[in-house]
Amino acid sequence: MSALIVTDQIEDWPFSIPGTKAIPASEYLTNPDYHKLRNCRVYNLCESQRYQSSGYYVSLLATARGHRPLPDVTTIQDLKSTTVPRLLGEEQEDLIQQSLHPLESGDFELSIYFGQNLAKRHSKLSKALFNLFPAPLLRARFHRGHKWQLKSLRFIPLSEVPESHHEFLKEAASQWFSRRRRTVRKANTARYDMAILVDPNESDPPSDAGALKRFEKAAESLGFSVDFLEQDDFGHIAEYDALFIRATTHVNNHTYRFARRAAVEGLVVIDDPDSILRCTNKVYLAELLSRLKIATPPTL
Repeated sequence: MSALIVTDQIEDWPFSIPGTKAIPASEYLTNPDYHKLRNCRVYNLCESQRYQSSGYYVSLLATARGHRPLPDVTTIQDLKSTTVPRLLGEEQEDLIQQSLHPLESGDFELSIYFGQNLAKRHSKLSKALFNLFPAPLLRARFHRGHKWQLKSLRFIPLSEVPESHHEFLKEAASQWFSRRRRTVRKANTARYDMAILVDPNESDPPSDAGALKRFEKAAESLGFSVDFLEQDDFGHIAEYDALFIRATTHVNNHTYRFARRAAVEGLVVIDDPDSILRCTNKVYLAELLSRLKIATPPTL
């Protein structure tokens, strides 16, 4: 899968990163060669993502062409909403307090480049916000009242990236694209890309290492390129055609969020979010099986 970095002007992106090609938005939108291109990933770094701007159309047409944009139009619309802070869960709220607790100021600005921040102590928070709102360049603003609160989250135009951050931005982007080399290499011969979600820290996983290897081999024999993802890889979901969850599913952990995001992105996903909601709840199953008169062991 090739990677296109799309900007307003070609000189807006001064970095040369292996496996990527930088092009202006006008070329991506009007050159018919890009309409025909397959197995492509688009990184939209246009200055404006407003409705019907060229940046908006880059992500919109990338979706129509099957190019899997970052950010996609759903993320673009979500970040325009004034309710962004309310979309945070308990996990993100806890990370905000942990990460910003040592600060003495009442306001703080966090710049996130491909899921990373210059300060290592903010790495978990940066990754968490990027996973919720996958976009290459993000800026979060926080204010402290009785506790720290996220006040806004928006895209960072390339023109607003300080020159002192350029080297780190290049490094973060290089790490991002380096992580994807295996996928890029295998996608040349595979029809589809499939992610298998695993949890290496799980003591009793649904599938052991041997079973996972057999799943991978079976998938490849059917024309899939396979990557194994872990909890921190949430931002990569949109790069795939299918998600196979082989970590123990639960409504209140990352497996449900992966399934939900995959379903929104149009991936084929097992277990799908509705099944996780229903089948992990024994009360629901008892009611359903009773109504359908399906025999079950005695239950309370």
